[in-house]
Amino acid sequence: MTERSYLLQVAGLERQLPLCRVADDFYIAAFIMFGDVELTKRCAAELLKKAPEYDVMVTAESKGIPLLYEMARQAGRNDYIVARKGPKLYMRDVLTTEVDSITTDHRQILCIGGQEADAMRGKRILIVDDVISTGESLAAMETLIRQAGGEVAARMAVLAEGDAISRNDIICLAPLPVFHADGTPIE
Repeated sequence: MTERSYLLQVAGLERQLPLCRVADDFYIAAFIMFGDVELTKRCAAELLKKAPEYDVMVTAESKGIPLLYEMARQAGRNDYIVARKGPKLYMRDVLTTEVDSITTDHRQILCIGGQEADAMRGKRILIVDDVISTGESLAAMETLIRQAGGEVAARMAVLAEGDAISRNDIICLAPLPVFHADGTPIE
């Protein structure tokens, strides 16, 4: 079988994304920002244009990190928070929640330390991710923000995938369909 792909247009750029099998007749287009500096910079700039007032930016550990770093850099800020996939030795007073993501084959936890929770308490938090799909990672980050006493200012992502495309509570730059095995979008 020839490798199928999807031509993504986002932030004035085009990228060819390979389709990856999730189930027999369910494929997703692999959007990976790691290693693509041009894409990361352009998407960060476009998301910042759409961002409401906020005090702190947060993402889940993994693919959203370079995007969040670039957004903080472009915004002239010297900090951001990463919800980690497990507690680290330096973390004290850890807050945790579980997450079940479409791109991971098992349940994970997300956590922040007391220092990060203090930075969020009473603040407007901008949640940033590369792709919002099922909303599980987003919900887990919202749980951590509530536990820390913060308020969600907005939920932002480069792409809204599948059912997330129709959500009106997220800000994104472009939709990303999901696909049948033959490469046609699932409506």
